[in-house]
Amino acid sequence: MNPLLAQALQLPAAERRELAYNLLDSIGASEEDAFLTPEQEAELTRRLEDYEKNPGGNFTWEEIESEALAR
Repeated sequence: MNPLLAQALQLPAAERRELAYNLLDSIGASEEDAFLTPEQEAELTRRLEDYEKNPGGNFTWEEIESEALAR
């Protein structure tokens, strides 16, 4: 195990959570480190706009799960 990780795992949960948030924030600090590609971001934006226009036209998780398990 990475010694730095082992040291971080010794921290109390609240401090580990704060460390995790700070690490994630640092990753997105530059555009090249972004989590999403421009295509993924555009697709998420399209889906959000679709949901906002037609919130009743979507499926619940239970409906999706039920259909998937029935296959």
